[in-house]
Amino acid sequence: MSEQKSAYTYAIIAVILWGTVATAMKMSMEYFDFFQLLFLSVFVSLITLFCVVAYQKKLKNIFKWPAKAYLKSAIFGLVNPFVYYIVLFKAYELLPAQEAQPLNYTWPIMITLLSIPILKQKISFKNFMAILISFLGVMIISTRGQLTEFSFSNPEGAAFGLASAVIWALFWIYNIKDQRDEISKLFLNFLFGMIYITIALFVFSEFPKYSGQHFLSAAYVGLFEMGITFIIWSLALKKSKKTARVSKLIYLVPFISLIVIYFVLGEEIQESTLYGLVFIISGLIFDNINFTRLLGKIKKKTIKKVQKL
Repeated sequence: MSEQKSAYTYAIIAVILWGTVATAMKMSMEYFDFFQLLFLSVFVSLITLFCVVAYQKKLKNIFKWPAKAYLKSAIFGLVNPFVYYIVLFKAYELLPAQEAQPLNYTWPIMITLLSIPILKQKISFKNFMAILISFLGVMIISTRGQLTEFSFSNPEGAAFGLASAVIWALFWIYNIKDQRDEISKLFLNFLFGMIYITIALFVFSEFPKYSGQHFLSAAYVGLFEMGITFIIWSLALKKSKKTARVSKLIYLVPFISLIVIYFVLGEEIQESTLYGLVFIISGLIFDNINFTRLLGKIKKKTIKKVQKL
């Protein structure tokens, strides 16, 4: 198999797996509150990342990093997985999965918006129109098609869904400035995040007490939302001759999610959800927003700043 075909294979596997996690999260929250689900899923993801780092023989390098690197991971771990997933799981608790997932999926647009004040990026009229198109989709989903009445079906849930997109965008922007190995720093971030989550679990909730079947649903979230899928996607990007060739496949995730939500959760897909999602994805495609390319620009700017110091 050629490198490019291999890249497509990895990308398709990652997209399909990410397309199932919205359903898995919603199912898991029938048995666990979001602190319990976060504790179990991050624990599984942490073990997975540990195994990968150990297999790659990078574990010793992590313990040789300077104190500043640990401070960075302590901060990043507070953002992701701790704060990000609490906000995201809260959105799934308040909203149907078919609404929470597309709202969270506005994060590429959030990266574009946040890059203006943070990175001093300029946006064109085309960028601006793409953002408007995507946010029209957000409004359609949040109001369930009742745009003229401007009445949100669940304002709190919509706020958490969009907040998760903002948090994820901020994490990506600042994380790309960190030049450490991706898998290694993710492992350390999750290690610190696990500490915060454990404290929060025993302060605001209790240790989960359910059957092995219920634990499997939480483990699925940890493996395929936070752990293995990220590694598979990274392999796809590395193997592809041009990252744009595979990165556009990410737009399939919310549509796959809707199919899985319909058949597994039995949620009747609202017309407003489908129309809103079409607007969101159309905005991204219209602007040809490629988060890999955008983050590449951020990385170049960071290197230039470091060289000037």
